[in-house]
Amino acid sequence: MVFASGIAPQIQNMSLLVAIRSGEVFPPMLARAVASLDHMLEGRLALNVISSDLPGTRLDSETRYRRSGEVIEILQQAWSQDHVHCDGEFWQLRIDTTDPAQTWQQNGGPLLYFGGYSEPARALCAKHCDVYLMWPDSEDGLLATMRDLSARAAVHGRTLDFGLRIHVIVRETEDAAREAAARLVSRLDSEVGTEIKHRAQDASSAGVLAQDARRAASKDDWIEDHVWSGIGRARSGCGSAVVGDPDQVLAKLKRYIDMGIRAFILSGYPHLDECRRFAELVLPQLETVSLPREHGRQPDMPPTTPLTTGTRR
Repeated sequence: MVFASGIAPQIQNMSLLVAIRSGEVFPPMLARAVASLDHMLEGRLALNVISSDLPGTRLDSETRYRRSGEVIEILQQAWSQDHVHCDGEFWQLRIDTTDPAQTWQQNGGPLLYFGGYSEPARALCAKHCDVYLMWPDSEDGLLATMRDLSARAAVHGRTLDFGLRIHVIVRETEDAAREAAARLVSRLDSEVGTEIKHRAQDASSAGVLAQDARRAASKDDWIEDHVWSGIGRARSGCGSAVVGDPDQVLAKLKRYIDMGIRAFILSGYPHLDECRRFAELVLPQLETVSLPREHGRQPDMPPTTPLTTGTRR
């Protein structure tokens, strides 16, 4: 939040996706801080709602997602009403004000991105959030997840957009890209990798365990053509990368777009070097837009606007 506020006056075209960990900040105060940042950015703000344990604490999955649900309800009240009334498990609030925390975005506040593979996580996203973020999987696995979340959202009269968090390793040739992937983990000791990975709060989450299982069942860490899961040997969270030459990486991303994925969170190692390669070799061939407001699609429908940051419904 502090970094986003600091950089806000320096950018004009970029949107920011800011992660907020539920319960870390008193929700009414968080609502005002988000509203201020949304005004600084003139509406170019989205939030990634995180439900991990707070440092030094341990809660079961269902409890953490119930806490996130209360946070979201308080935020949405604060952004749209002159009162916040919550009789919850974590907060009991009666706040009336003549100065609500109005956001720049007047259609419900910033888009809410959300990721989580457990049953409570899927239920929460379907009820409250706008963009469901997925971690790497096979195309069939991604489609199954999208259909499941779409069906859950429909119960609440809602539709969701979908995003994919994945790394990229792109080089001028496929052989060079594969060599770069192998080099990333060529000196990794397996025990050290496991120790590094389990420093993260989400190392034992359902999503990470599912990626571990796919990697264990893969051949040489390749879970699908051009999708390599070796990064997950030493990294929690997103553990795979799209690997290939520019045409292959572009084709894979376009395939994801055709499936109905509208938002991408891409990265690589070293981060700045891989950003430059992607910007030079792939990005010029992709149509990108920012924060559209048109109606979305179901997973089996063709794309209308690729590489967006989400759509409020």
